[in-house]
Amino acid sequence: MKTLKNITYTIEDIYALPDGERAELIDGIIYNMAPPNFKHQIISGILHGEIYNYIKKKKENCIVVSAPFAVFLNQNNKTYVEPDISVICDKNKLTEKGCNGAPDWIIEIVSPSTRENDYGIKLFKYCNAGVREYWIVDPIKNRIMVYIFDNKTSMNEYTFADKIKVGIYDDLEIDFSEIAID
Repeated sequence: MKTLKNITYTIEDIYALPDGERAELIDGIIYNMAPPNFKHQIISGILHGEIYNYIKKKKENCIVVSAPFAVFLNQNNKTYVEPDISVICDKNKLTEKGCNGAPDWIIEIVSPSTRENDYGIKLFKYCNAGVREYWIVDPIKNRIMVYIFDNKTSMNEYTFADKIKVGIYDDLEIDFSEIAID
């Protein structure tokens, strides 16, 4: 991702961006965000729908939210991210502005402009902030990386032909063969 300037920014700088311009702030560095493409939006919509329907059917005390949705990972004003999908089970973290603290489950759908951050910086930030589960969905590489952050971090790699069990729920599987878009 392209950064704006080599100085430290705050959340107030994100809010001061012109209307329609999206960016994330990670450790005081602003990263511009390109608009998502068609495939990205379809995958995001399908995943959001599957998760929403599961939560509703099971009467879970969680909420699923799609981007743009602000997540303030730290107690400082130097990190603001917009995961593609966030699942938050502690509704006390939610405000009108977004989520204060780590969501339980984050899904990022990789695009060329986000690849480096999704696989690197965000992986590190989400792990250290207390996210319980992180999925990196990469339609270009036909893979899904699933990270479970508990006492011992684990990582598993899947393809768009696989069913993937969700770690934060006992009985939810996402069948990526039904999501694959050519």
